[in-house]
Amino acid sequence: MSHEKYQDLIQKLHVCMEACNHCYDACLKEEDVKMMAECIRTDRECADICGYLEQAISRNSPFVSEFAGVCAKICQACGDECKKHDHQHCQDCAKACYECAEACKQVA
Repeated sequence: MSHEKYQDLIQKLHVCMEACNHCYDACLKEEDVKMMAECIRTDRECADICGYLEQAISRNSPFVSEFAGVCAKICQACGDECKKHDHQHCQDCAKACYECAEACKQVA
């Protein structure tokens, strides 16, 4: 498996990771941080798995499809959590998470 066939997924993983990191940082600055705790937690989980899957693809891991399945699940959960909040950074993150989840499902 060459990573060239995963270019679309790699791009979506990177965009999702950046959106989650931005949302995580912005949520920490919200007035009611406690209300944002679950969003912050899922942002971290999602950014981490997206970054990990991107690395796994680049090193031709034999477990890409398995990691993609886990990544899809986490991206979906993060998108669902972010969608609950009206902040623009949360809405942008949810969109990126859902797009990434769909791309991961195609590989899983």
